Amino acid sequence: MLDFDLAALYEVETKRLKEAVRRNINRFPSDFMFELDKQEFINLRSQIASSSLTKHGGLRYLPFAFTEHGVTMLSSILNSEKAIEINISIVRFDMNSISHLP
Repeated sequence: MLDFDLAALYEVETKRLKEAVRRNINRFPSDFMFELDKQEFINLRSQIASSSLTKHGGLRYLPFAFTEHGVTMLSSILNSEKAIEINISIVRFDMNSISHLP
């Protein structure tokens, strides 16, 4: 998922999300999060014409892309009520998944 979509989900500004990530960059190895390069972003925009990317055409900085693990880590570093709720839901989901294993 891209940073601006996650910012909307977590109910924080994209700028604040990116600041939190940069302050905690050691928690985001390349298999958790990476910054799209210009060509990747152009390709993504051309492939998903009807997505929320059209609202973000005037971006000043290239977006971060987060893997599933990055989304989980992100919910643990953001300081918002919504991020706390999402983090608890993720942990509960993981624990329920583990408890059903044979």
